[in-house]
Amino acid sequence: MPVTPFHFGPGALIAVASRSKVSFLSFAATNVLIDVESLYNMITDQPRIHAFLHTYVGSSLAAAVVVLSFLPCRWLALRLPAWPVLSWRRLSVMAVLLGSLVGAWSHVLFDSVMHSDITPLAPFSNHNGLYRVVPLGALHLFCIGSGIVGVIWYVLRSNISLQRDRER
Repeated sequence: MPVTPFHFGPGALIAVASRSKVSFLSFAATNVLIDVESLYNMITDQPRIHAFLHTYVGSSLAAAVVVLSFLPCRWLALRLPAWPVLSWRRLSVMAVLLGSLVGAWSHVLFDSVMHSDITPLAPFSNHNGLYRVVPLGALHLFCIGSGIVGVIWYVLRSNISLQRDRER
């Protein structure tokens, strides 16, 4: 299924664990961009649903598109009033880059385990040695579990920060 939320679970945990050194927003944006290809391939009835962007080379290019798109968007957002919806404009380019790359490469990794039509190392190899190396249920539980842990960690850390601010 394109744009699956399962990918977001590990991204949430990584973003929280990194203390915002990895952007969850760019992680998610890169995952969505990669799955736009799958959606297109499904709609147009292509023989392979998971093609170029589901390779490490293609997903790296998708990450680059997200990072390069962020730069003019941030430039514009910095010239607008400080609306809460624009809080992402404080993200560093490094956090966006790391989020995009982690999102891209984890997407290919997880989908390599899940889908038989992926050739993650193309154009260097047409072999997918990770297909079903982990049971599908275990992969889904890992993704969901890491998302739950990430959200709980975020809420706890936010509550602790709010409590410290009130004590000051």
